[in-house]
Amino acid sequence: MRKSFAILLLLAASLPAFDKTRLDAIDGAVEKAIARKEIPGAVVLVLHGDDIVYRKAFGNRALEPKVEPMTVDTIFDMASITKPVATGTSIHKLIEMGKLKTTDTVAKHWPEFAANGKDKVTIEHCLLHTSGLTADNSIKDYANGREEAIKKVAGLKLEAPPGTRFKYSDVGFIVLGVLVERISGEPLDVFATKNVFEPLAMGDSNYLPTALRGSFNVANIAIPDLNRIAPTGQRDKKIIRGFVHDPRAFAMDGVAGHAGLFSTADDLARYCRMLMNGEGVLSKESFKRFTEPHKVPGGQRSLGWDVATGFSGQRGNLFPAGEGFGHTGFTGTSIWIDPSSKTAIIILTNRVHPNDKGNASPLRREVANIVASATDGVAARRKPVKTGLDLMAESKFAALKGKNVGIVTNHTGKTADGTSIIDAMTAAGVNVVALFSPEHGIRGEKDEKVGDSKDEKTGLPIYSLYGQHRKPTAKMLEGIDTLVYDIQDIGCRFYTYISTLGMILEAGAENKLDVFVFDRPNPIGGSLVEGPLLDDGISNFVAYHKIPLRHGLTVGELAQMFKAERKLDVKLQVVKCQNWRRGETFDHTGLPWRNPSPNMRHLIAAVLYPGIGLIEFTNVSVGRGTERPFEWIGAPWIDGRKLASALNAAGLPGVSFLPTSRTPSSSKHAGKECHGVDIIVTDWNAVKPVELGITLAVTLRKLFPKEWDTTRLNTLLLHKATLAGILAGKPAPELNAAWQADAEAFRDRRKKFLIYPQ
Repeated sequence: MRKSFAILLLLAASLPAFDKTRLDAIDGAVEKAIARKEIPGAVVLVLHGDDIVYRKAFGNRALEPKVEPMTVDTIFDMASITKPVATGTSIHKLIEMGKLKTTDTVAKHWPEFAANGKDKVTIEHCLLHTSGLTADNSIKDYANGREEAIKKVAGLKLEAPPGTRFKYSDVGFIVLGVLVERISGEPLDVFATKNVFEPLAMGDSNYLPTALRGSFNVANIAIPDLNRIAPTGQRDKKIIRGFVHDPRAFAMDGVAGHAGLFSTADDLARYCRMLMNGEGVLSKESFKRFTEPHKVPGGQRSLGWDVATGFSGQRGNLFPAGEGFGHTGFTGTSIWIDPSSKTAIIILTNRVHPNDKGNASPLRREVANIVASATDGVAARRKPVKTGLDLMAESKFAALKGKNVGIVTNHTGKTADGTSIIDAMTAAGVNVVALFSPEHGIRGEKDEKVGDSKDEKTGLPIYSLYGQHRKPTAKMLEGIDTLVYDIQDIGCRFYTYISTLGMILEAGAENKLDVFVFDRPNPIGGSLVEGPLLDDGISNFVAYHKIPLRHGLTVGELAQMFKAERKLDVKLQVVKCQNWRRGETFDHTGLPWRNPSPNMRHLIAAVLYPGIGLIEFTNVSVGRGTERPFEWIGAPWIDGRKLASALNAAGLPGVSFLPTSRTPSSSKHAGKECHGVDIIVTDWNAVKPVELGITLAVTLRKLFPKEWDTTRLNTLLLHKATLAGILAGKPAPELNAAWQADAEAFRDRRKKFLIYPQ
């Protein structure tokens, strides 16, 4: 009880200031929308932290056949809010249960769906609306009932190859709804009720109001529950009430993946509170997956939500890019959540009543701006981070005009809007002579050595710095007087992009070249420093400089350190980021996440990598070839239950462990069933990946001393004292305590190179 109370106090203390009096302006905004006949009425609820700070009903919920006043407990047809709240949450629940993977093809679970070239459509494609499916198939496909409609969906043809375009698709979520039923063995509404609505006490939420069950095709039912349901438009010249407005969901007996959910403002507040707190029916890790931005053609989405577009659907209208997520519904419903200010806005209208007209968008914009003003200017002060590249692009690369430039980059070298540094610089008239690519190649797709090539678009030569050469040769640099480095790092010593940075600085010094480093945020934060430093006398491509495993520096700060401590006579210019504070992880930057390398698929993986990566040269899979690289470890000889129990007993901050078996499709133990543990991040700010990695190594040594081959354990650790302690079976806390003094000394050493404030 004391612990729970302490947590509540901590949460309250961490909330940004909020001026509730400013919310009074919502009254006028809604009343004006009603006067303009854009909506018949509305329920507006604002949630701040755990508290409902505003909740009011306005106008009427029914105008025909008789006028009925709106009440705060009115039940609304959620329309497309069904997609994230019911279907999306159910899909992520099945993923958490181990019954589904985002990388699974739909056809794996629904073989008939493979017809007409749809065999490569994945769960992720459907969640992101990049499946290539049509937005809506013909209503005629639904004329003969639910089962025939599902067969018609399975037989559809694609309009585009999967992953090549974004097109908002009801059909994609109809497919996901079918998968929930096929995989769980329960109807979608039953599964969602058991796993989402009932655990959250969402008593007024379901696909078909309870009183109407079993009477779906009976019109004009006089049932008490009907009185709280807001009517929508018309069907067969009769007002729709209690039955779903969407015609395809209606034809599927009211239960479909894209529409059909009914709910209230209070129920949605319970759901939003769960999302903001990151705990409830899903693990914190699952919430991250559910809501974090993914790049899609033309913009961003999450695996279930609109993201980074503001509450009105226009980028930056309410919150900066990357600062929120939400969804709207055709009937006039909407949710927007801003995790940074712990604020949620729920606006429920039936704007389609009584004649399928109306417009809720102006009201959404007005309410969003009012709520933003109530956060004590928080929304106004929070500005999206601009990278060095973004700032140089704004200046049209003026500092590089007249220079002959070589660009060291890969697929992460893009502006916030997705323009490649190569295209941006050439379009600005910069004379680009050659390109240089690091490990994984210019497109970030390779997991092996890469050869030289030519850029198809510009015809420029691409020299590989992860093939025969790791440093540009004098011949490669002919005609170049300036090198530009722009690559997203992840903040770990053995991630080789920073070794390439060091080699570039050396080449600049040796060949009298200027070097520009376009800086980017350290995605796992710039405050924490963890792990032992390199043993003396070691310097190689996974250990370029004497820094800890988690160094907490940006590439610009590292460049300054490398130049000074290696005494490199090179003219270095770091183009700093704007608006980044070193205490922020990447999810606070507003920048789109681009996988820095093929297996670095999530920010969660990046956070765990400095620890989990330590063991990947042993005979343990770290998840390569699965959908959870660096978030799962396993081997055929591991007892997952025993390992999970021991790791959970260690009480590591911010993580828990779940026994899980997986079969990697590539890399170590490919094609073999491996038993191990999922690493669940339960507290984003508390997790210490290096302590986790060393504890994992100690535990593997203790539980599986014969099976675990530690011959190459020092490949990335490169600290003999820690290695000896692991092999001798010393307690993990003792080993982790041993390097703390060195880490603190490094914190002092790095101070002179820090660019960004805390």
